[in-house]
Amino acid sequence: MSDMMNIFNRRAVRAHRDRAATTYRDFDFLFTEVAERLGDRLLDITRGFPVALDLGSRGGDMARFIPPRSAVETLINFDLSPAMAARARATNGNISLCGDEEFLPFREHTLDLVISNLNLHWVNDLPGALSQIRRALKPDGLFLAALLGGETLKELRMALAAAEIEIESGFSPRMSPLTEVKDAGNLLSRAGFALPVADTETITVSYGDPLKLMADLRGMGETNATALRRTSFSRRATLMRAAEIYLEKYATRDGRLPATFEIIYLTAWAPHESQQKPLQPGSGKVSLSTMFMDDDTSDTET
Repeated sequence: MSDMMNIFNRRAVRAHRDRAATTYRDFDFLFTEVAERLGDRLLDITRGFPVALDLGSRGGDMARFIPPRSAVETLINFDLSPAMAARARATNGNISLCGDEEFLPFREHTLDLVISNLNLHWVNDLPGALSQIRRALKPDGLFLAALLGGETLKELRMALAAAEIEIESGFSPRMSPLTEVKDAGNLLSRAGFALPVADTETITVSYGDPLKLMADLRGMGETNATALRRTSFSRRATLMRAAEIYLEKYATRDGRLPATFEIIYLTAWAPHESQQKPLQPGSGKVSLSTMFMDDDTSDTET
């Protein structure tokens, strides 16, 4: 991987998760909510997936929400953090591996399902990781994922940037760059998936204090891990001013503060000859001229 691709410091990502593992259950509300929504999407699929991979398993939440009709016989927890992998094993009793999403250790065509809950936004080479996932899936295997999108924490981003410019006369990358939904479908196609679908929804969490939001992000293991992040501690004055700006700009009538989490969902299949395929250009059997009224019968007004 070239240096140009190193957007995130992967050692920092691992360290943040290791630190969060001990008290993870106090801060798992977002992961649990999205895991349930991913499980609901699996309910719409009527086939089984004997061998499944939970990519970025954290505390093993996803296992609770995989519906019985998915017929998963073997579920593998897989996380960058040794502490999180151990916690997942203790939680659901399944096989747990510590490894890197950017260098998957699985042979081609070994997995029926890869599911990933709010994890892939920390991957440097997302197209490369998606290609590896597609190769690891059996033909007609399913990839289902949720990751944070570009609108996530837009309120906090603005408040921190404004406070740092005001207090420190400069600006440093304090929060991670995130994928846009308009790009997500293209990434799936580039990786060789069939029938790619990308859609998005927003989850808004209400806080009484912006500092509680920052504490929750730390407890989730979701604090800044960009390669160019400032490694020194933030000034107290900057954080206090950011909290003030957050309140000034975004407080609701009852004094609560919204925190936006944009969730991008990715659904795609490893190619298989049985899947539906788009028609070739020029193969249509219906003339467009039969679909419109003649000019002399049209009653359209301008």
